[in-house]
Amino acid sequence: MRASEKELDVELEVGDIVTRGEEWGGLLVRHLTLPPGADFRPLFKGLPGDACQCAHWGYVIAGSIHLRYADGTEEVNRAGDVYYWPGGHTGWTDEGVTFAEFSPAADLRPVLEHVGAQLSPSV
Repeated sequence: MRASEKELDVELEVGDIVTRGEEWGGLLVRHLTLPPGADFRPLFKGLPGDACQCAHWGYVIAGSIHLRYADGTEEVNRAGDVYYWPGGHTGWTDEGVTFAEFSPAADLRPVLEHVGAQLSPSV
């Protein structure tokens, strides 16, 4: 299987945040573009540990993203970095970031539903 960025289904498009992804063989294959100032910390509130509990593997194409893990450690992943983020993390951007990511679909779907609900306008 293969797809260009634009061929992947749009998962979420809110302002300058665009996430695209599809399930391939039990993994969610995703391409994400986050603007400067994107902050997942408030969006993860209400999840266990107020953090994403799904593991991710990926590659940062452009920009950078800050991560904080459940144990309090922090790191910055920059363009050209290959990464593994274990469950129990949150993140934010200063300059914006574009990355490709691979995650277990069953673990990520509840996180995406939670984030989507946080971004949806209240009825």
